[in-house]
Amino acid sequence: MNEGSRVALVTGATRGIGRAIARRLHADGFEVVISGHTVDSTRRAVEEFDKEGLRISGRAADARREDDQKALVEFAGSKRGRLDVLVNNAGIGEFGPVDRLDPERFRDVLETNLFGPFYAIRAAAPLMKKNGGGFIVNIASLASVNAFAGGAAYNASKFGLLGLSEASMLDLRHDGIRVAAVLPGSVATEFDGHDDRRESSWMLSADDVAEAVSDLVRFPDRAIPSRIDLRPSRPPKK
Repeated sequence: MNEGSRVALVTGATRGIGRAIARRLHADGFEVVISGHTVDSTRRAVEEFDKEGLRISGRAADARREDDQKALVEFAGSKRGRLDVLVNNAGIGEFGPVDRLDPERFRDVLETNLFGPFYAIRAAAPLMKKNGGGFIVNIASLASVNAFAGGAAYNASKFGLLGLSEASMLDLRHDGIRVAAVLPGSVATEFDGHDDRRESSWMLSADDVAEAVSDLVRFPDRAIPSRIDLRPSRPPKK
């Protein structure tokens, strides 16, 4: 199988971390498919990639909808009849004290950050099994293991995503499907309307996360690096 025939799907790749991952996997020789939350945002991202000389295709998909995730995986698989890498990156955040969180927003966070990856994994696994295996990378967070005040929704979704990743790894490894979670710390990027680029010289970049994903999917088949904690090397001293 030549490198150009491998297919990678990156969800939530219209900006930030997902966009960097898509760009890096394209450079690694994958045929890349991305998703965005809306038709407009997805179209703009594809057009911007095209201006960079990157032939990346896209399809809008709401992570909260099982049918959308299934259709997205089918679209990616139709490129070459296979799907080699799935990166579940789509995510949102809603922050505030647990007793003041709007239940609808809490539900949105859980359905996007946890149900979305479940739907995508469930849709992708049969296609990967059919072609001898693949690699699934879930973009989690250090918030998957470290609770913080105001993080009830986000922590719940990311703690759950880490559990989903580890259980999925055990379920799928005998079918040649490896599953890993990347847990970045502070990343200098926009996140669901929150701009975290303030005084960001010490923070991780989106490209750092993309590098970790690239390293994971190139790891020798006999091993599963199932979790990477990715931290800034020189954060401000407390």
